[in-house]
Amino acid sequence: MAKMSTSENSGTKYLDAKTLDKIKRLDVRARLVVEGFITGQHRSPYNGFAIEFAAHREYAPGDDLRHIDWKVWSKTDRLYIKEYEEETNLKCHLIVDCSKSMRYGEEGGWSKFDYAATAAASVGYMMQQQQDAVGMVLFSNKIDKNFKSSSHPSHMKMLFHELEQIEPDNTTDVADPFLALAAQIRQRGLVVLFSDLFIDPDELGKSLQQFRLRRHEVVVFHVMHNDELEFPFQENTLFRGIEVDAELHTEPRALRKSYMEALDRYMTRVKKVCASAGIDHVLLDTSKPLDGVLSSYLNFRAKSRRKLF
Repeated sequence: MAKMSTSENSGTKYLDAKTLDKIKRLDVRARLVVEGFITGQHRSPYNGFAIEFAAHREYAPGDDLRHIDWKVWSKTDRLYIKEYEEETNLKCHLIVDCSKSMRYGEEGGWSKFDYAATAAASVGYMMQQQQDAVGMVLFSNKIDKNFKSSSHPSHMKMLFHELEQIEPDNTTDVADPFLALAAQIRQRGLVVLFSDLFIDPDELGKSLQQFRLRRHEVVVFHVMHNDELEFPFQENTLFRGIEVDAELHTEPRALRKSYMEALDRYMTRVKKVCASAGIDHVLLDTSKPLDGVLSSYLNFRAKSRRKLF
């Protein structure tokens, strides 16, 4: 039986990466992750990803004044239009980065892509359990594969299979792929991106804005290897580019300070770009238990909505 570690603060049982790495079938991983982070929750475990986002949007000139939510105005001093949920179920679109940089970490165990694929499968499994339709896009510098959304159980199995079979390749680009995707996804829904975001943050913002302009809710799961976050290297190390043809042989301790400062500037820019577009940014550290990260995020969504509305 898989060994789990327990968080004393939340009472939730978390699967560590080493445990999940031993579970080769993606559908089993996804089920264990989802069951892990809903343990001990008394309400519906899926409230955090519910279609509540369709309830309000900011007022724009020309909107029908009859739909203004005056209760929200009295609390926030801002005008919001009250919208009504569509009769169809929520459509969730999983967008997974399959570029070469996502392969980092595979020699030592779990790569960034393994972590991203498991996270995407877990969110997809959760959405399918509440009978929402799930679609998936695999991209690098182009759209590699695009699967339309469906709520049928066999559809989810097919998505799991595709995630297991794909081999990350090519460079990362979001400008053309996301512009094409935004035009294709016509019905308002939930767009969830899983990527290491090896792109310029301003380009990322412009590309994600294509979805926001079409009134999709967007969540970015920013997948980074712990090596990238902590820069733990001590001995002389040869660094090789994954998506660029470059090498650097150096003493890493001399670089750590400048690297961490550059990382902090980059993360600040990414978070600012997402926040300005009304997009949730969630950091996924490959060394952290995935079910714990997802649980914290869903709790954050639920609390922030109750606080605002």
